[in-house]
Amino acid sequence: MAGNRDKHSGKHPDKHAGKGATPATRLLDEANIPYTVRHYEHDAGAPSYGMEAAEKLGLPPEIVYKTLMVDLGGRLAVAMVPVALNLDLKKFAALMGARKAVMADRREAERRTGYVVGGISPLGQKHPSQAGIDSQVELLDEVYVSGGRRGLQIGLSPFDLIRLTHAVAAPIGTAGS
Repeated sequence: MAGNRDKHSGKHPDKHAGKGATPATRLLDEANIPYTVRHYEHDAGAPSYGMEAAEKLGLPPEIVYKTLMVDLGGRLAVAMVPVALNLDLKKFAALMGARKAVMADRREAERRTGYVVGGISPLGQKHPSQAGIDSQVELLDEVYVSGGRRGLQIGLSPFDLIRLTHAVAAPIGTAGS
């Protein structure tokens, strides 16, 4: 099964304020951004949250982006890359104007974003961070990112995602090793 799908116009801010709403969906509603919500049953044993989402929802991996929190020497930043790619930390550091980049500590990422790892959305974070996104996103009509919980993906225009996260687009993804 390819998961459940709900379309939202983003024109009714209170529409999703009840059960099931996340800071990410509330942000989209408040900004009047159209989006699609897709649900799937998360498997705690899945080796990759992002690939699991793409597979269970029947989506091509190149349109599903993972959200990674990166430590740039004391400050955190958001990196978004297709789930089938890895983040090139050197390119990301250069993009963010930092000397080096390492993956953020799990607890620090959760504390900073207000989300749990595997459900970190680039949208509606508790403390927004500087963001970068792989430039392949600019070729897409729709991109999926975490909706703020494991088993929840949000589909939206790549340009809305870039605008809302203030992301800089650059080739920061690299093929897996």
